[in-house]
Amino acid sequence: MSLTQTAHPKKIRCMLIAGGKYHDIDFARLELLKLLAEDERVRVRVFEDYENLEAIAKADILISYTCDVMPSLPAQEALKKWLEAGGRWYALHGTNSILRLLSNGLWDAPRWAPLHMQTLGSQFIAHPPIAPYRVTVADPSHPLVNGVEPFDTTDELYLMETHGKLHVLLETQFAGDGTGFVEHDWKESRSHPVFYIHTIGKGAVLYLTLGHCRGHYDLQPLLEWWPTVERCAWDLPVFYTMLRRGIAWIKDRPA
Repeated sequence: MSLTQTAHPKKIRCMLIAGGKYHDIDFARLELLKLLAEDERVRVRVFEDYENLEAIAKADILISYTCDVMPSLPAQEALKKWLEAGGRWYALHGTNSILRLLSNGLWDAPRWAPLHMQTLGSQFIAHPPIAPYRVTVADPSHPLVNGVEPFDTTDELYLMETHGKLHVLLETQFAGDGTGFVEHDWKESRSHPVFYIHTIGKGAVLYLTLGHCRGHYDLQPLLEWWPTVERCAWDLPVFYTMLRRGIAWIKDRPA
């Protein structure tokens, strides 16, 4: 049998979008690439935005770690079409964020990309000051979170507007103030999704809100130097469990 005829595992074409503001994108990008490299079948193309429509169409799986990176309308339509045809997208942390700093010093989350947010299943609106909070398991029977115990993390607790029917896997309870944001009043105690699946046609978005990270230079030009290095959930073994399980889940998309 010649080399070209030898049976071999099928290549998995991955598109990684890592870019945006106010976060240590270099750190997140490298950590995700290391996890993807644990499977030699996965071959990765890395981008800072969603505008390579040909790459979207050819991808088997998609992973994003962004903040305030909005796809153009053609890219939004391409992503939705790709999902409907069976694509699986692991969206992390600020993928669902649009942020504008107003003249009064408050952060706004304008609804400028409804198709994108409806596809993702949520839009970031606010978060309270970073502080410890408890994450609990909403569906312990699901393989993505089976065996995971409730855990505490110090991270951005995402307060979101949700869209469509979400299969929530991890959640947290919160009532309080999203200090510094236009929509800051979240006084009614209720659960907020932390990890969920949003089915789109034959495909799905898997969304994990955890994973804030920031280095010394990541608030420029707003602030020249940030005094601390923040790793938040990245310091927890359970977070890497969620990343590995999520990557395995999107790789296991139906043929």
